[in-house]
Amino acid sequence: MKIKKNDIVMVITGKDKGKKGKVLKAIPKENRVIVEGINMQTKHQKQTRKVKAEIKHQEGPINASNVMYFDKKTNAPTRIGYTIDHGHKVRVAKKTGAIID
Repeated sequence: MKIKKNDIVMVITGKDKGKKGKVLKAIPKENRVIVEGINMQTKHQKQTRKVKAEIKHQEGPINASNVMYFDKKTNAPTRIGYTIDHGHKVRVAKKTGAIID
């Protein structure tokens, strides 16, 4: 999976299309990511002796194919490729050729 934690991504399809956010968690086995402020879900918390009943809003996972890395330099989404730089495999933005990390 080419998307990693702390990347800024843009949603390219679905109900949140066009929104940007930071990846909070990447789940490579399921090919899913959790993005800050995207795919908000409502969870109902039952009351217990210690916790009051409440309605929580939290981010749900979305498929990694529905998001695209957002390049701040070009201010546009871009695909990600890999290349070898000084003996290390690094991620590269396809639009500009700039090394991401």
